[in-house]
Amino acid sequence: METPRDLAALVHGLEYSDSAKVIEQLDALSIRVQRRMATIRHKVVVMSGKGGVGKSMTTVNLALGLARRGHRVGILDVDLNGPCVSAMLGMRDHRLELGPDGAVAAEGPLGIKIASMSFLIRPTEPVRWKGPMDLSPVWLGLQEMQVVRELLSDVVWGELDYLIADLPPGAAADKPPVIAGLIPDLAGALFVTTPSEVATEVVYKSIGYARDLGIRVLGMVENMSGYRCPSCDQTHPLFRGDSQLLCDALDLPLLGRVPFDPTLAETFDQGKPLLDREHPTLRLYDQITERVETLLDYRRFLSKEL
Repeated sequence: METPRDLAALVHGLEYSDSAKVIEQLDALSIRVQRRMATIRHKVVVMSGKGGVGKSMTTVNLALGLARRGHRVGILDVDLNGPCVSAMLGMRDHRLELGPDGAVAAEGPLGIKIASMSFLIRPTEPVRWKGPMDLSPVWLGLQEMQVVRELLSDVVWGELDYLIADLPPGAAADKPPVIAGLIPDLAGALFVTTPSEVATEVVYKSIGYARDLGIRVLGMVENMSGYRCPSCDQTHPLFRGDSQLLCDALDLPLLGRVPFDPTLAETFDQGKPLLDREHPTLRLYDQITERVETLLDYRRFLSKEL
């Protein structure tokens, strides 16, 4: 009978026979990822470390903002168990189609290309991972890594100016090393938080962890900075905290503050994304988008000069 130690060795590929060609398969997968990502100018991950702060809303509106500015944009929804980007963009019924070169990314509003686990399963169907139950943390981590690898290597993105990867909540524990290791030439991470003390404490730790792993942190977006009243169009405070203090402590730019907007939330919840750039909240997202665009172009310029 195999012991947990034996199973761990098998999971890590230490006892595969030569005929399995595991190393060869991984090398081939890495080469495919490199080729896919080589046609994308900027790769960015959106993180929080804390669930419920509006990370996916930020991802979607950053992508829409970039597309409004004339860029070719893709979104990779890396939240395998709770993907929601497709639903927010009105693409619940879409599926990935196979072409001669791989799976063709679905096309959403403003021509944004999207790849998500939601395109592979039914909306109400949970993701179930099969494997040795006594090694579930290790096994699940490996399974998720493999799915992300295959999304990166098998999806045909074509030439893009930006690929935005929406990471799952709680990403401080295990997802940054996966993304950093699997996305070649990662431009950096954008962090999302609310002004609440609970959220900022978690995000503080998450940013430190990401930096320890060598992930460049580009800046922070403060979400739910207030409540925008749909009747009077005035913004009222929701939390006492201030993310600027966190940014000052971490020497990071605060890229923008976005209030909770019931009108915007309702449209995305119904899968009817608001595209009117004159809407007050979307103007704030456009300002954030412009700052991210400038920051990435400047960093790319510096790297070429160096």
